[in-house]
Amino acid sequence: MASTASKSPRLLTWFTTSMIIFWLMIAIGPFVWTVWGSFKVQGDFFSKADWRNAIYGFYTLSETGGSFTGNGYYGAWIQEEFWRNVLNTTIVVVCTVIISLTLGTLGGYALARSGYRYAFWLLIAALVFRAMPHITLVSGYLLPFFEWNIWGRLSTTIVVLVAINQPFTLWMLHSFFLNIPKDMDESAMVDGCTRFQAFWHVIIPVMWPGVITTGLFSFLLAYNDFAITSMLLSSENQTMVPKIASFLTQIREQGNVMFAVSAVVSAMVPLFFLVLFFQRQIVSGLTAGAVKG
Repeated sequence: MASTASKSPRLLTWFTTSMIIFWLMIAIGPFVWTVWGSFKVQGDFFSKADWRNAIYGFYTLSETGGSFTGNGYYGAWIQEEFWRNVLNTTIVVVCTVIISLTLGTLGGYALARSGYRYAFWLLIAALVFRAMPHITLVSGYLLPFFEWNIWGRLSTTIVVLVAINQPFTLWMLHSFFLNIPKDMDESAMVDGCTRFQAFWHVIIPVMWPGVITTGLFSFLLAYNDFAITSMLLSSENQTMVPKIASFLTQIREQGNVMFAVSAVVSAMVPLFFLVLFFQRQIVSGLTAGAVKG
């Protein structure tokens, strides 16, 4: 009996470890492979004769004199001016996150502390709006944007992204505020704080992980969006994701897709470090929001 019982935990540990390794290979494998391949030439990374060329870099060595090359990044960032798209993405993302969190925290706090019935119906309306496909919502903005001659600008895209993202931030932050007892802000007001001072100096520090979690999801929406930015931005003001899509088509015609591969890696790396840096706040924020959310 003792030997059977000791074998069961070992078998379970072996099975769990195998599944984790298998999952990591599926999840991280394509990312690592793409990063590795971005330092090769097209003949190696897209070799049909032997996939091992992407590992050893035979054509890269013969063409550049080394096993690795940064020609793809130079072509993407310098020749094709991908840095402009990175700058546009930064502007759109920062503005969308700041505006969404500002409106979301104020609105979520007001709805969480409101005793009126309309607060519930406002949240339901926001949920219905959030559930609609983004492409159907964007189509309603096109006509006025064309008539007012404001189509293609970063500012109009930011407005649309905030409008689409706001229901999500309201729901997320509303659930976080519900987990904070009303006694905290009421005690602060008894001590002489105004409602806003109690909100800013007492409530916000307590729910900071929730703000970071919501801000990260807002960041991902604006950073990874394709449908909205591709329809509302002109070619001069494109962000990274739609630029990579059009970039890949243009590069394919020129016979050098490594510019596009390098641009993809450039877009993925910031997300990796962002999640790694905020992973503690994300976990604590999602855990806190799951209590009543």
